[in-house]
Amino acid sequence: MTFLITAGPTREPIDPVRYISNRSSGKMGYAVAEAALDVRHDVILISGPVNLAPPRNAKFISVSTSDEMFEAVHRHADESNVCVLCAAVADYKPAQVSPVKIKKHADGISIELVPTRDILQSLGCQDARKFLLVGFAAETDHLEANATKKLREKNCDIIVANDARIAMESDENELLILFRDGEMKKISRASKKILARQLVKIFSNSQQKSLTKKM
Repeated sequence: MTFLITAGPTREPIDPVRYISNRSSGKMGYAVAEAALDVRHDVILISGPVNLAPPRNAKFISVSTSDEMFEAVHRHADESNVCVLCAAVADYKPAQVSPVKIKKHADGISIELVPTRDILQSLGCQDARKFLLVGFAAETDHLEANATKKLREKNCDIIVANDARIAMESDENELLILFRDGEMKKISRASKKILARQLVKIFSNSQQKSLTKKM
């Protein structure tokens, strides 16, 4: 089975030295990649900028911006059985990127932001997709409600939700997993490496069940 996994943040440039980003460490996505490799799945890991060594034996694709990640995911999604979109892709980017460093002004500046392309939604709207689509939802409030909304709006098979205040820059996480059929599973707080092994089993079993129904 081939897993496509995205991990880490994206960086949306403002000028040659500044960018918009977030606190994602990439640890959860990399842990899922390692866990999938450990049970002999093939892995395509598309990663934003992180301070982690790429897993050995993974097909590793390094990206920086949301547009680069969008293009890389769409290049490889159809060769995958499971797409796990764990990356914390920026929701907005500057409408214009200055070609030179913006100088500091005493009265401040305003930067117009525009939405980035939604990678998860772009995969979810594919009518005849053959891969299991897994999204992640990092929330700070109303975890179940927000994750359920994302599951439906993005047309995912599974949403893995977590409290961003626990997960960001941490080696641990706790998860709420929502399935398309209404099933829900909670996984108590543990290291991301332990959680990743459970997630890979869940994703593999879900994909096998999906194939069985189609036969």
